[in-house]
Amino acid sequence: MSKLSHLDDKGQAHMVDVSDKAVTSRSATARARMLAQAATIALIRDGAAKKGDVLATARIAGIAAAKKTSDLIPLCHPLMISKASVEFALNADSIDVEATVKVEGKTGVEMEALTACSIACLTIYDMLKAVDRGMRITDLRLVEKTGGKSGTFKAE
Repeated sequence: MSKLSHLDDKGQAHMVDVSDKAVTSRSATARARMLAQAATIALIRDGAAKKGDVLATARIAGIAAAKKTSDLIPLCHPLMISKASVEFALNADSIDVEATVKVEGKTGVEMEALTACSIACLTIYDMLKAVDRGMRITDLRLVEKTGGKSGTFKAE
């Protein structure tokens, strides 16, 4: 088993030193799915949610979350993000959520993309929980990452 980069020789957690890493263009895309009742999806599609524009609010929340990832997840490096986007696809009984984050930096943005995607989903849940407490967030995962020493990853 390879050595974990966030553990020192004594097994204690520490922030990885990226001082000697090259600055490269890096990106990451994460996806999740929100399962909901068809009537809940119709509220979003029709703009009829009592709390306002669900997808616009979730998009802003996801982008803000990407920018705050290092405040939320211990040992993540603060990054000067060059792009963060959150997109939605409405289906009959679900919403597909996709977040993409880009940076020119010494470390990747996988955690930022995953955080953006998950917070966008949580925002959707918060805005619609009064009408559908049974909503579920599923399939959160990294689907692609580029740049850095490890190169490109694409999920199957």
